[in-house]
Amino acid sequence: MAFRARNPEQTRADILAAARAEFAKLGLAGARVDTIADASGANKRMIYHYFGGKEQLFEAVIEEAYVGIRAGESELGLDEMTPTDALHALVVATWQYYLDNPEFITLVNSANLHQARHIAGNKQLRKLQKAYVERVAGILQRGEAQRKFRKGIDPVQLCITIAAIGFYYLTNRHTGGVLFGFNFMSRDALAKRLQFNLDTVMRLVLV
Repeated sequence: MAFRARNPEQTRADILAAARAEFAKLGLAGARVDTIADASGANKRMIYHYFGGKEQLFEAVIEEAYVGIRAGESELGLDEMTPTDALHALVVATWQYYLDNPEFITLVNSANLHQARHIAGNKQLRKLQKAYVERVAGILQRGEAQRKFRKGIDPVQLCITIAAIGFYYLTNRHTGGVLFGFNFMSRDALAKRLQFNLDTVMRLVLV
């Protein structure tokens, strides 16, 4: 325990990683602090010290998930790309984040199950989301100025669409696979879906 006492940031990160896996698997109601403590190598007292309790730990995990996707977008250099390339990169990055972080989908579903009360007062996430919408609005404005994009496209609705066309596919991969009769997660199916997502978004915006 002396090691952990000297490394509070690592301890916190270990707890968050264990909590992310537990909440993604079982949701808020099913997750157990004891299991998180065991998986993280910490103990319940330390979890309560760092986060206050299971609800607050869930809030921290949800915040981390959203910060992760927003941070990835901010690192793409979208402002330096042409408007068309920027939207292309954004669609690809969103899709890839979902694939690289499959727990994100189940965590967001769990947060929605609780009517988003765990992020309702989170000013940081509001600020990040505002910056994201403004970045997309800037891409659209540059595209309009270059007469590449249609006029009057709502950046908020476009942000929602970019998120939704990938999110719905992946969150319904099991039921969809049964009903449509193919493996949604095969390499070929994922490649086709990404291309469809790109085609859909570009057809929405291009003149």
